[in-house]
Amino acid sequence: MSLGWQSLPKPCTKLQWGSLPLIGANSSLGPERAMFIESVPADIIPASQHSIPAQPGRIRLQKFITCFAIGGTERQFLNLGKALDPCLFELHLACLGRRGDLLTELEASGIPVSEYKIKSLYRPGTFKEQFRFAESLRRRRIQILHTYGFYPNVFAIPSARLAGVPIILASIRDTGEVWTPLQRRVQKLVCRLADRIVVNAEAIRQRLIAEGYCQEQITVIPNGIACSRFQRNRNGAGLRRELGLPSHCPLVVVLSRLTRTKGLEHFLEAAAIVAARVPTARFLIVGDVAPVDGDAYKQELERYVFRLGVDQRVVFTGFRLDVPEVLAEASVSVLPSLSEGLSNVLLESMAAGVPVVATRVGGNPEAVEEDVTGLLVPPRDPAALAEAICRLLDNHGLASRFVQAGRQRVVERFSLERMVQETERLYLKLLNGSRLRVAGARGGTQVRGSSHGMREPN
Repeated sequence: MSLGWQSLPKPCTKLQWGSLPLIGANSSLGPERAMFIESVPADIIPASQHSIPAQPGRIRLQKFITCFAIGGTERQFLNLGKALDPCLFELHLACLGRRGDLLTELEASGIPVSEYKIKSLYRPGTFKEQFRFAESLRRRRIQILHTYGFYPNVFAIPSARLAGVPIILASIRDTGEVWTPLQRRVQKLVCRLADRIVVNAEAIRQRLIAEGYCQEQITVIPNGIACSRFQRNRNGAGLRRELGLPSHCPLVVVLSRLTRTKGLEHFLEAAAIVAARVPTARFLIVGDVAPVDGDAYKQELERYVFRLGVDQRVVFTGFRLDVPEVLAEASVSVLPSLSEGLSNVLLESMAAGVPVVATRVGGNPEAVEEDVTGLLVPPRDPAALAEAICRLLDNHGLASRFVQAGRQRVVERFSLERMVQETERLYLKLLNGSRLRVAGARGGTQVRGSSHGMREPN
């Protein structure tokens, strides 16, 4: 199923050589886009997010994710899908479960989603669904498959190879401390079937290389956010009234799914230390359990709050879609994770003008330059976390300096436009490489190189 772009009003005109602009960018995509344009029929229409091409000639792109719970991977999946050039890409989406709070937003955008339900990767029924997905890929003549995360990688990549999809991309978006040895082996084996592995942090790339992945197969494309959504002119006073918070108390905020890898028990221990030093401070945990995780960890955290004696200071808000309004009221944003890729929360907080404290894990140091855009502390260290929080609450000059530098860093390095540009460039480069290899084989000429051997420039 393709995107419903029919409501876009402006008609397309004929392609001009090399004229396809990127969404939100003034520069062209370069020779990769020009090669693609040369190979398509002359009646294909130009790339514009306000125009509709004829159906033939667009690149048929299939993206696959687990579900649509509110989380960093899911948000990036959705934002990128909505921002890709609709004149260049015919987008198809699929998942393992049509559930999660972001599904409503997806459906409101008119983007249909196919579902492939499985109970386990290793049950016989899974193979039936994989064959069904392979048939769908063949029927729609999908040219590029891009999967997001462990379960989509393992489920969808073999199906795509079976279906003869020309270009297959896997995504690994975490350093994977919680994976079992079996999961690591299975994912590594499956990723050998992919043309490229996309990661969102250099730390993940280095981890995969250390585990024996081919370094030429890995491309780093950092997360990107819509910076304008987090401009600091929003009014969050209604949030304080809703949650029963004093109008001028410092708010220390964690925006996180409630999973053990987020280190929330360490944040609560730090909150108890901070509360003793800054009695007016209040602490928000904004997020909830994912549907697949159950409530056990959340219940542990709620009991722990009482044991620590901070039950009158800590508020569990559950999932919220008004993240910009939450950040508008935040004094400090904290990410106490034990494992991370590149955190959307850090980028959004810096874009919103909120000073950040994060653990020194995964891609966090790539987002937060220590003592320049924020503070980094060791994981599982509540005392260090509390000290960093208090340092920002006590030193408004330091916090203000971090805010200015952090906002500039996000705009320059982590914009949605840049992420879209780099992703489109990679898709076109891999697809053009595939076409050259096919053309060489048909002509009896061996074409040097492959998609595995190409390094994507930053």
